[in-house]
Amino acid sequence: MVTFKLLLAIVTIKNWHTLQLDVNNMFLNGDLNEEVYMQLSKGLILPPEVADEPNVVCKLNKSIYGLKQSTRQWYKKLSDALIQEGFVQSQADYTLFTRGSQDSFFAILVYVDDIILTDPNLSLLNQLHSTLNEKFSLQALCTLKYFLGFEIARAKEGLVLSQRKYTLQLLDDNSYIGNKPTKTPMDPRIKLDDQQGEPLEDPSPYRQLVGKLLHLTLSRQDITFAVNILSQFMSSPRTPHMQAAHHLYRYLKGSPGQGLLYSASSSLSLKGFFDSDWASCSITRQSTTGFCIFIRDCLISWRTKKQPTISRSSVEVEY
Repeated sequence: MVTFKLLLAIVTIKNWHTLQLDVNNMFLNGDLNEEVYMQLSKGLILPPEVADEPNVVCKLNKSIYGLKQSTRQWYKKLSDALIQEGFVQSQADYTLFTRGSQDSFFAILVYVDDIILTDPNLSLLNQLHSTLNEKFSLQALCTLKYFLGFEIARAKEGLVLSQRKYTLQLLDDNSYIGNKPTKTPMDPRIKLDDQQGEPLEDPSPYRQLVGKLLHLTLSRQDITFAVNILSQFMSSPRTPHMQAAHHLYRYLKGSPGQGLLYSASSSLSLKGFFDSDWASCSITRQSTTGFCIFIRDCLISWRTKKQPTISRSSVEVEY
């Protein structure tokens, strides 16, 4: 996801062209390195010479859906084809392939059968699409608008990345559409612990609520800390924890379309911010660390996590 957001930020700042591709029947493109047999499909008409045999099976010549090695074999064939075209696979993220420089620079980001192409030159981008289409059956989805559940809206001023559809679906599935919204993700007056309140008779609804929120933190840095706190009580949630989860959903009700803005007037300068509180956890007295990384004004990475050790001050000294 960091690579995806970084690529979007660079595309917006550099004003590059993008093209989204989808591979038709991707697993059928994979070649098998070993012998694989399968049971006969129901209704298959066999030749007379083997029709009466009790243990007839099929030997696969190509990969099919359902095989454990299907994803691996498809990705190997795609990456080999890209490398033959002169692309270099990133060592930091194996789903990223790059080629060339300046006006002839290409970047390809692959997620299973969804592919993003970007390039400063539109004609070269279309030429690369034609080359790949000769090797694989591709479906061009035009400019990048929807990818992995993210909604992408692009204009001259910049690009907005959000999960509005996903958020509205969450609110609708859990009957929060008609609730009154709140202004903060968590009530700052409440400190959650593992002792107050009654244990929930069935923890499954709480776990489902928090689990679905984890995916939303990919574009909503404003709820990352709150979701981090709620996820610490997944094993034995209590009534205050469920109430805090309800509060967070009501906060989403007030801003379902909030996301990330990548400004076209930004620049390629990297900066980061790091901070931590001191012994905020009332259970373990551990501190919580948070950081965020920007490409100038474009937020591309963030995280909040409880520190594994307990610090007595802001500086730890080893003797």
